[in-house]
Amino acid sequence: QVQLMESGGGLVQAGGSLRLSCAASGSNFGINTMGWYRQAPVAQRELVANINRGGNTNYADSVKGRFTISRDSAKYTAALQMNSLKPEDTAVYYCNVMRLGTTYWGQGTQVTVSS
Repeated sequence: QVQLMESGGGLVQAGGSLRLSCAASGSNFGINTMGWYRQAPVAQRELVANINRGGNTNYADSVKGRFTISRDSAKYTAALQMNSLKPEDTAVYYCNVMRLGTTYWGQGTQVTVSS
């Protein structure tokens, strides 16, 4: 089992920045992809960004150029730097980890961007 601890959400004005962090603990051996999804009210959960063990990244078109994902594979942590935030970025952000064919989710952290 993998446990995920998220931190860094909050309230910010449009144009501001936030940094989300995710730390994996437990059975970390074999973790491949780490990433972030988000879910706004009355919307489906969507991929924001992810990064695999090789450092290859994948971003949603809506966040390209504004968000940057990074990871420390030795410490099993991942971070999402979010710049130039927009009101439409408001959502609950979930850390996501894939390990040996199993997907794990964090509890979520709220990000609210005011206009």
